[in-house]
Amino acid sequence: MKRILTATLFVALIIGCQKVPLTGRNQLTVVPNSTLLPLSFQNYQQVLDTSRVVRGGAQAEMVQRVGGRLRQAMEQYMTSNGYGDRLSGYQWEFALIESPQINAWCMPGGKVAFYTGILPYTQNEAGAAAVMGHEISHAIAEHGRERMSEGVIANGLLSGGQLVLGTLSTPQRQQTNMLLLQAAGVAYQFGRQLPHSRAQESEADKLGLIFMAMAGYDPQEAVSFWGRMAQAGGGRKPPEFLSTHPSDQRRIADLKKQLPEAMKYYRRG
Repeated sequence: MKRILTATLFVALIIGCQKVPLTGRNQLTVVPNSTLLPLSFQNYQQVLDTSRVVRGGAQAEMVQRVGGRLRQAMEQYMTSNGYGDRLSGYQWEFALIESPQINAWCMPGGKVAFYTGILPYTQNEAGAAAVMGHEISHAIAEHGRERMSEGVIANGLLSGGQLVLGTLSTPQRQQTNMLLLQAAGVAYQFGRQLPHSRAQESEADKLGLIFMAMAGYDPQEAVSFWGRMAQAGGGRKPPEFLSTHPSDQRRIADLKKQLPEAMKYYRRG
């Protein structure tokens, strides 16, 4: 039985792998989107229901406008590079939340939240595009799905690989979903609190620059934004946004190295 379980898990690991757009890095994705996205959408709605959502005014309109332009650019990039099928099941939504928190995030499946507290640091529409492009890129690169898959594997909760192979009965699936939530801490951590790895942050930076450039925003504004965020801590407790997004001179230096490639997309527009 142990050998069968080991073999099944091995097959699941092989099946549950894919490459990240742009970088080509192999990532673990044993948790199917058919399981992940409904949980993400439910969690996002819970956040909106318990938050003060700004539904009108110049700032809310700006968030919607930036989100729409980035979505169009991202879909164009993904489709033209052969990744269009990965957007299946995405339900894009962009919400501005009234809160002093310096924060923004995007859940798996395209659920974006922008907090009014971060707007003084974005300063303009291009700055907002830099933030949103970065957060959207985490979702497009399926970093949340990857982290959840790693959590599942680490906790041995694949139920013999049945989740990946789609053979769970309805009661089993419900139980496994609960275990998945516990394993990955998804109650409210989808792309909001779990720290990303350096590789994931680098991927989001690279993709984010390209998406904002394709959307018609000067990617150089991303360097300016992260510079402002690097100063936001100032020896104090860092904002929540920085607690999960490392901000240092190395990151800014890396962004500057990536600018020439991003500027090619900007000039094409």
